[in-house]
Amino acid sequence: MSVSFSARRLRGRGSARLTAGTLVTGIVAATVLAGAGPASAGDPGTMPRHNGAAATIDGLKTYGTAVIHGATGDTQVSAGLFEMSVEGGGMLHTYCVDIHTPTQQDAKYHETAWSGTSLGTNKDAGRILWILEHSYPQVNDLAALAKKAGVRGQLTEQDAAAGTQVAIWRYSDGVDVDALDPQAEQLADYLEKKARKAAEPRASLTLDPPVVAGRPGERLGPVTVRTDARSVTVSPPADAATSGIRVVDAEGEPVTTAGNGSELYVEVPEDAETGTAQLTAQAATSVPVGRALASESRSQTQILAGSSESTVSATASAGWSAEGAIPAVSARENCAAGAVDVTVANHGDAAFAFELAGAEYTVEAGSSHTVTVPLNEDQPYDFTVEGPDGFQQRFTGMLDCRTRAAEVGTTTQTLSGPTPAPVAAPDTDTNLAETGASSITPWITGTAIALVVLGGAGLVLTRRQQGASGDDG
Repeated sequence: MSVSFSARRLRGRGSARLTAGTLVTGIVAATVLAGAGPASAGDPGTMPRHNGAAATIDGLKTYGTAVIHGATGDTQVSAGLFEMSVEGGGMLHTYCVDIHTPTQQDAKYHETAWSGTSLGTNKDAGRILWILEHSYPQVNDLAALAKKAGVRGQLTEQDAAAGTQVAIWRYSDGVDVDALDPQAEQLADYLEKKARKAAEPRASLTLDPPVVAGRPGERLGPVTVRTDARSVTVSPPADAATSGIRVVDAEGEPVTTAGNGSELYVEVPEDAETGTAQLTAQAATSVPVGRALASESRSQTQILAGSSESTVSATASAGWSAEGAIPAVSARENCAAGAVDVTVANHGDAAFAFELAGAEYTVEAGSSHTVTVPLNEDQPYDFTVEGPDGFQQRFTGMLDCRTRAAEVGTTTQTLSGPTPAPVAAPDTDTNLAETGASSITPWITGTAIALVVLGGAGLVLTRRQQGASGDDG
């Protein structure tokens, strides 16, 4: 790596703000901006894309009641298994890992690494995975589960779901919580005692790295497929037929299907003008148990307990230019550092100078540099990578890395009636949020939480370049 920097104050910056665009959290966002062309918020092809599953929460499916013991008394909450509908087909079952944050009606979620959620800084996250692997619904023989856990009496699905959720909360939130039903409480105690650390599961589908760059006439890559799916469908850029851009293997043969470990390249014609392109991979597979699911609207973070065969997808971008610097910019939320890591790689033959967060940097040809931008929890951020000749790459969102219990202590939520509060606006008097999709499902009201942010949190990357087109994903 070769990089230099000098700190100085940025001039003409406004206060941090949320954009009106689509925002996401806990994901990798990446784009290539070839040459020195400027970036702009008006380009539609630069929105960040998800890796893996994207789903809408339908609400609690199977649940019982738990009791949170707090300094001001005991509070009852619903505890159990959520259901989500996957975009493109499929269903997910999840448990909550943030007991004091409401679940928003029809909230959108996306699969993400633990590092983009409170699990990334939780030393007991692996124990939560063990609980998921050794309880309901992964273990659906309830008689056998009850016998192994020493449960006295019949263990129903509601008991199993409530007991599992309570055990998870003890590790995810560190709260003093018990299941109301005796059988559910016995299961929760067993799971908490027996839980052992387990390794984080890998994503259902990713393309690594999410961005590559180089010269026209070259094969840009490789981009490696990481998946548990048996087969992945690979799609070239939308204008491949007219642009001559192809997705190929190392020998230059066209690729339409791939598997875990397959290496993909973007082949660009030698006479292609400066530009960008995107390749997409899609598969039908079960999402691994233990994968985190982050919300786009500050709804409760979830952890996967079970999955049907579901549609998952991932994208990667490629950029090229005949001369000069070829910067490739990507970003990842880093909850361990309370920051966003912005990586600038230079695939060209000239140095690339840029400015970010009050400092100037220079990345030499063939090198890369990561800048860690510290951020405040639950506070909107808005910063831009700026380079020569109008180059701009903007990052906007909100960091959501801590549970409410870690932020505000052990204030609780109580069961309430079935009147929903809109996701779009906070209610500073009562914060009702739907946790189920039918009239029989309880709602959770937060007694110390009065903020619901429209748009969610994430990274929005935009660009504009004369004489070039493409979808940067």
